[in-house]
Amino acid sequence: MKAILGMSIACGLIALSAQAAQPAAFGACAACHSVDGAPGLGPTLKDVYGRKSGSLKGFTFRPAMKRAGLTWDEQALDKFISDPQKAVPGNVMPFAGVADAKQRAEIISFLKTAK
Repeated sequence: MKAILGMSIACGLIALSAQAAQPAAFGACAACHSVDGAPGLGPTLKDVYGRKSGSLKGFTFRPAMKRAGLTWDEQALDKFISDPQKAVPGNVMPFAGVADAKQRAEIISFLKTAK
């Protein structure tokens, strides 16, 4: 019984550690976006990595994001996080972007784990 309990606790800890620690730079994103599936001003970023732009069910996207035809991979996320208006002209996200490449990389690494 103790072995089963120990394994259950260990599995729980592994599941909790699967999501990376939220980097400080993500704070600007977290103002509008969740990573736990909860709705916000912007769409949740849970499972965003690999998803098509404008495709999350239950969120109303503007036409520009629906038309963008992006798949949120490292390159697309880096470009978008750098300058959202340039990456997807006509999107309505009021955010100037993250200029620092290291901070963008940290955000992207975190988003890959947001499951």
